[in-house]
Amino acid sequence: MQTKIIVQNLKCGGCANTISKNLISLNGISDINVDAEESSEEFTYAEESSLFTVEEKLKQLGYPVLGNANTYLNKAKSFISCATGKMNQ
Repeated sequence: MQTKIIVQNLKCGGCANTISKNLISLNGISDINVDAEESSEEFTYAEESSLFTVEEKLKQLGYPVLGNANTYLNKAKSFISCATGKMNQ
């Protein structure tokens, strides 16, 4: 199954790089396409439980799904994730 979700704090290619690298490591997730301009990502998943796993991973990185709380801690995490993504491009 394929889905598209909107995430918060996704601003640039560094953010997109971090998200892509972290999601590809999850079991059952493939065909990841992160679009920084739309703050969105599309991916294919094998099981319904994979959606929850993706949302949790995004929250850990500082990119909560639109509609979820976007705390100062999430924003701080996203800055670190962004910088890491820029260094690893």
